[in-house]
Amino acid sequence: MAHTVAGALLDIEAVFLRPDEPFTWASGIKSPIYTDNRLVLSAPAQRTIVEDSLAERIKEMFPEADVLMGTATAGIAHAALAAERLGLPMGYVRSSAKDHGRTNQIEGRLEPGAKVVVVEDLVSTGGSVIDVVHALREAGADVLGIVALFSYGMEVATQAMSDADVALTTLTTFDDIIELAAQTGRISASDIPRLRAFRDNPRDDAWMTLGE
Repeated sequence: MAHTVAGALLDIEAVFLRPDEPFTWASGIKSPIYTDNRLVLSAPAQRTIVEDSLAERIKEMFPEADVLMGTATAGIAHAALAAERLGLPMGYVRSSAKDHGRTNQIEGRLEPGAKVVVVEDLVSTGGSVIDVVHALREAGADVLGIVALFSYGMEVATQAMSDADVALTTLTTFDDIIELAAQTGRISASDIPRLRAFRDNPRDDAWMTLGE
């Protein structure tokens, strides 16, 4: 599954590698990789691969799930498509409560004690999805875990999941992506060590000149 999903993301450039011309993230980090999983929704063949895999992983890892909750906004469509395949209800969690109407942060019906799986498109540091987990727990949900399409595999995210006592599973990872990209000629095999150096310490620009 990991390489199938990685291939789908690479084929539509939802994940794009450019180690010689790094992207600049909003945080100022120089990155050899840019991810936009919203592109999955625009590509029917790849969308089928991703959403079938997402539903399969949820069924495999969390068969007792009562409801799926997407993260706003990127996780909403994926939660809806997976929920449709699994015959489950779904909702989503805003980054903060609305300042009007019923001032909801959680949209959709959520019964106290409901067993919830959070659906996220991308995990980098893990901070935003952990906020979603906290909001659901405060509302009385039993959060079984998080399923993401893709994770950078950063240590800070691993620590955040541990601190929050929540399980994270992903359809594919940074390592899967770069290995397949090298196999298919999208990058050179010699790029892999510096890409892994970026993953291990993204704030250290030394990865850019590693091996020179």
